[in-house]
Amino acid sequence: MQRTFLAFQRNAHLHTLQTVVTAVKSIASLEETNKALFKQATDEDHVVVTEQTIFHPQGGGQPSDVGVMKSDSGNVIFDVLSVRMCTVNEGQVIHFGRFFTDDSKKTIAASSAFKTGDKITQTIDSAKRELYSRYHTAGHVLGAAVRHLLENEIDGFDELKASHFPDSAACEFQGLIEGKWKEAIQTRLDTYVEKDMPVEIDWWDEEDFRAHGLERLIPDRKAMGMTDDENFRVVNIVGAEAYPCGGTHVDSTMMCGKTNVRKISRAKGTSRVSYALP
Repeated sequence: MQRTFLAFQRNAHLHTLQTVVTAVKSIASLEETNKALFKQATDEDHVVVTEQTIFHPQGGGQPSDVGVMKSDSGNVIFDVLSVRMCTVNEGQVIHFGRFFTDDSKKTIAASSAFKTGDKITQTIDSAKRELYSRYHTAGHVLGAAVRHLLENEIDGFDELKASHFPDSAACEFQGLIEGKWKEAIQTRLDTYVEKDMPVEIDWWDEEDFRAHGLERLIPDRKAMGMTDDENFRVVNIVGAEAYPCGGTHVDSTMMCGKTNVRKISRAKGTSRVSYALP
């Protein structure tokens, strides 16, 4: 099956989109690795695949979007509860949820659900998208602040990974960051947010990373299932840092809002700097 076109990566301001259904599957018919993505599923649940999607699938430290899909020729609604990348078909996005009619929250039989080729309209939960985008951008701003402040102060320093989930947001770093740095990190972070730095989406190849002195960030093309002529999506916080990233973001650092450094914890040679938004 063909890859799902990730419309949200080209325009994160799209909160509705008309597209076409390419597959509808019951949970029972899924491969075991895909079933494992939806541990809360019941026999009433399904997955829907579409040609394009504005739903960000969970990954890269960001929660998945939620929302609905509605048939253009009837009153059938698919309540999208979670979104993931398929474990079997490269580049395919699977939307998990339940079918019902728009005049009732009662689930309906699969025979009354979407069919392959149906035109449907996707609508995401805008409030959650905005929250997740603010957290994701704030995490990148925090990472940039810590790097620029401490990369020459901490032995073996490097950025490792991050979680941008609202209840567990944190950035992890190689090296031991002592608690005495918390105030300085907060000050640098506040400076970046208040500067209202633009957050731009670019598309780079390997040479672009080298030209910006960011060879260390060049992604593994093969591991990402990318062809040789595809470019990498890059989120550029103008004046701070650029990161390869497939997630959604706000348009400027100011839009993150006050970003509070909660605590710094250390274990086994790594440090975790947690943060929260109001």
